[in-house]
Amino acid sequence: MPTPTTLYRIEECPDLYVDACACDEHRNLVFLSVWGRDTALQEFLARLTLGSAENGLDQFHVTAGGRSLPVFPNTDLLEKRTTRQFRGTLFGSLLHCWLFDRRCAQPDLANHLAFALLQREEAPQQRLWPLVMETCPLPLLQHWRDLVLEVLTQHEMLVPLPGALGGVSAWRLALQLDVLEPTLGDLIRRGLLTTEARATA
Repeated sequence: MPTPTTLYRIEECPDLYVDACACDEHRNLVFLSVWGRDTALQEFLARLTLGSAENGLDQFHVTAGGRSLPVFPNTDLLEKRTTRQFRGTLFGSLLHCWLFDRRCAQPDLANHLAFALLQREEAPQQRLWPLVMETCPLPLLQHWRDLVLEVLTQHEMLVPLPGALGGVSAWRLALQLDVLEPTLGDLIRRGLLTTEARATA
């Protein structure tokens, strides 16, 4: 039997409900999944574009577990997708909107930075490795996966983001080539990274 989805309130927009949210360490918005009627959702999106201007929002608060969590949206980095989920309900048509940092959809190759959104129960290696290979300008071989992911984690170039709500988890990939290149070179010289995949017993 599926677990019921917990819905969270946005304090500044009480007619909207959040079922998933992910932020970085500074509470900058990475991903938001929000539900509401068309008018309430459009008002929220319009207020975000106003920033700190009249009745605008340069931050908002999600209520979760009795706590008020601040969220700081950088609208210059955000993209949105909306879909009309339920028509003709008692409350009118309901819309589902996703707001997300564009680097969730397309890595910033110039700065070697990307975000990954995963379902909370997903094994991260399967989803994160293709993102690493796409973002990294250094040549990587498929069978290097586990060791390279370990290196990235040890040097905090690949970290899970704290404070995610709902069924989503988020990871940030921020490659430091001045650290990664000599580290991989050392592993190659030591024979730990090879051109041929080693057979496992």
